Amino acid sequence: MGSTYGQFCPVAKAMEVLDERWTLLIVRELLSGSQHFSDLRRGVPKMSPTLLSKRLRRLERAGVLRRVSRRGRPVYELTDCGEELRGVVDALGAWGVRWVGELGDEDLDPHLLMWDLKRTIPVRSWPRRRTVVSFTYTDIEPRARRWWVVVSGDDVDVCDEDPGYDVDARLTTTLRTMTEIWRGDRAWADAVRRSLVTVDAPRDVARAVPTWVGQSTLARVPRPERPQPLPTSQAGVR
Repeated sequence: MGSTYGQFCPVAKAMEVLDERWTLLIVRELLSGSQHFSDLRRGVPKMSPTLLSKRLRRLERAGVLRRVSRRGRPVYELTDCGEELRGVVDALGAWGVRWVGELGDEDLDPHLLMWDLKRTIPVRSWPRRRTVVSFTYTDIEPRARRWWVVVSGDDVDVCDEDPGYDVDARLTTTLRTMTEIWRGDRAWADAVRRSLVTVDAPRDVARAVPTWVGQSTLARVPRPERPQPLPTSQAGVR
């Protein structure tokens, strides 16, 4: 399996499998339902295909996943061993939400955001007819600025080129604001009230858009109370 910690501790033995760069993010993608190589690539867009293949082979040798063929296509699925990591990944996600809140510009990625939105969007909240919401992120380069979410029944498609359908609502915001909303760092109501998000649509549709888009599964994790800064007059007083 490569380098070891040389310790009998079960935590050390587990980390020999899991602590290589990208490994747990691949497990996260598999737990989220990705099965094909192309879907895994969308979930870890900054990872090279060569390295992804290498990590998948290593996880297969460790018994975390299996590679099978379905309809002539390779499919990756977690074993019982891999499924048992769900609690670990969920706990890490909750810990990250609670204690690692800073987002740098390098952490913002429209492709990853829209991919995550696609697979967890609450389709039951949408009309049963084909419904289209466009997203415009004003703070990023033009070629990645515009996106379309198309929901038809239970089918969801996310496009970075105009699919040619009538648009029911046009949402305009910054990528940072939408990421904060999606993570649960900022409430939809707060963003709309402060005009950080605008929705161009008939009034009933505009009110429904936050429910249609929703938030990530980790958005409900409670945040710790942050200590309030001392008043200026008390600063430095011991």
